[in-house]
Amino acid sequence: MRERDGTSLGHLDERKAVLMLHGRSIPALAGFDLDFKSYSWADALAKAGYDVFIMDLQGSGLSPRPKMDDPRNVNPAQQSLLKPRPPGFTPGPPNYPFQLTNSISDRDDLNAVVDWIIRERGVNEVAFIGWSAAAFTMGPYAVNNPGKVSSLFLLAPIFPPEGTSNAPVPLPQPGFPTFVSTKDGTWNGWGSEVHCEGQREDEMRDQVWNAIMESDPVGSTWGKVGEGLNRIRNFVRWGWNRTTAAQGGVLGGSVPVLIAYGEYDKQANTSSEDPEFNFSVPALYKAIDGDHKLMVKLDCAGHSVVWEMQHENVHDLSKHWLKHLKVAGKTQGIFTMNTDGDISPAP
Repeated sequence: MRERDGTSLGHLDERKAVLMLHGRSIPALAGFDLDFKSYSWADALAKAGYDVFIMDLQGSGLSPRPKMDDPRNVNPAQQSLLKPRPPGFTPGPPNYPFQLTNSISDRDDLNAVVDWIIRERGVNEVAFIGWSAAAFTMGPYAVNNPGKVSSLFLLAPIFPPEGTSNAPVPLPQPGFPTFVSTKDGTWNGWGSEVHCEGQREDEMRDQVWNAIMESDPVGSTWGKVGEGLNRIRNFVRWGWNRTTAAQGGVLGGSVPVLIAYGEYDKQANTSSEDPEFNFSVPALYKAIDGDHKLMVKLDCAGHSVVWEMQHENVHDLSKHWLKHLKVAGKTQGIFTMNTDGDISPAP
């Protein structure tokens, strides 16, 4: 966990804590605290006066990655990417034939950090900011712990409306602990959602990958020399669906919710026949039962908007939300944001 404390010395008793959580494949620091130009979202929030915490779940970034240091525990279908490094590696079935983490362990990680922040920083509750698959952890956690969560800002949230509610049997689930991704695969996958001139800077290819590698001291020594591989934890998820989102009227009730997503985001909005992988951001807005809920569609943005032209507008949107819990003076409604940061009601 990294902290960027923007609380001034004369206002320690007014401290407002914000916790940022990553998605499936990008470690927290590369996503939220990229040290390049104006791309650090955490720095923007700290300069606005917030005490910002950025956490990696187990299996991601600089947090412990049990079983993931063994290259044999990489997805067997991806082990061909482990060339020419690590030297002497022989492909084969996983030595640990299970998925690494699950919804319970992730929420336990989150709870440990929330309790630490509340205790050590003397606050009563924490504001959540989550990107992508962070919704699987932060959404249900907020529903079950509304007294600890002041608000929820979800960027490009992954939400399967008909996803399963129950834990699979047995746990741990059979499989393998680790996926890997390459520099080209990461950049090109992101590029499939680029449709506007200037939507992303070419420099971001190196800046983002270097930050990912800085958070992966082992993966950076695998695969192509000079590039490395991004190790991605394999986790089992459940308990985040239209039933969960509506549970008790907590979301949009005692926990106000703001959802933002890019108009070209094909990861948070899919059309899979498998309900576990059929994702919809508008379905999440609709499922939230409370009235204090807002949704903003970002023009000229994809799933990786944190590294795109709209990033500063997202920073400003989150700062306004944390201060006022409103968008355009409203506590409910659907809006669009253009590339100048102007917000208007959706047609």
